[in-house]
Amino acid sequence: MPHIKNALIRYRIIDRSLRNTYRPFPSKEELRKACEETLFGSDDGANICDSTIEKDLFAMRMEHDAPIKYSKRHHGYYYTDENFTINDIPLTEQDIEAIKFAANTLIQFKDVEMFKQFGFAIDKIFDRVTISGDPREKDIASHVQFETAYSIKGNEFLAPLLEAIRHKQIIQFEYESFQSAKRKTRRVVPLLLKEYRNRWYLISFDCIKDGIITYALERMEMLENTSEIFHQKIDFSPENFFKNAIGITANDSNPEKIVFKADNIAAKYILSQPFHPTQELIKEGKNRSTFSLDVIISEELIRSFLSYGGEIEVVEPLNLRQTMIKRLNDMIENYKI
Repeated sequence: MPHIKNALIRYRIIDRSLRNTYRPFPSKEELRKACEETLFGSDDGANICDSTIEKDLFAMRMEHDAPIKYSKRHHGYYYTDENFTINDIPLTEQDIEAIKFAANTLIQFKDVEMFKQFGFAIDKIFDRVTISGDPREKDIASHVQFETAYSIKGNEFLAPLLEAIRHKQIIQFEYESFQSAKRKTRRVVPLLLKEYRNRWYLISFDCIKDGIITYALERMEMLENTSEIFHQKIDFSPENFFKNAIGITANDSNPEKIVFKADNIAAKYILSQPFHPTQELIKEGKNRSTFSLDVIISEELIRSFLSYGGEIEVVEPLNLRQTMIKRLNDMIENYKI
């Protein structure tokens, strides 16, 4: 990749590091490592040196008016304006060329095994760049709209959580449950980061509850890496944990056979976008089609069925059918005049 494109990407990495509230006041060495690891997959100094970061910081000040200062007290860099971000600065021609270069590189590797799970995201980036020769065109939003994630709270914890997963380190944080509305301190061993519907979740072994628990990153506060290593063996397989699940809810329960009927129009949508890989079309009738699933009964499954309203009827198992009836009766009760 040409030097100028590397420099533009480094500015973005430095900007992200300076705005990281979890690790404030990054040193020159920390900025160098962040840039080198992102661009080259290592941080041994073979590709980026300290003088390069010095030049980048100077260029960001001069070319983008970045309010970067050095704190002698904290031995690191920071923005004097906490609201500043280089992302608010209009893209230059060099920025656009760097984005096009990166998008064209990514699209060539989207079917490589290690990148397959990111194929959808790569396609979205490539589509946005190729739709218009100039991504700055303001009228594009009037003609093409991409799905937008409204909740990004908690994303700043992704890097430290991944580090804890790699080193089997115990972390602790404050967490507020939606059900109890109370904040409690959690002490866990991170096992897996999973994205679901534009939200990030941490699958972890809870040291207090002695079990596998899922936590939403957006409800975490005061995350702290204790640096303690958890030496006990944890029975957890990232490949199999969500095998029988729909959504983010998973456990050790055996999957159940779910049978449901769908009106013809709904059936077409369900066939085009199955609920789960185990979905099968059992019978195609004149007015309704019958499907089956082998999954764990979860809130996500129930809400998926409810999203189709009266176009879906759960046939079995009986406990799920009764749950659906109760939910529908509650809805009717809410709409009584």
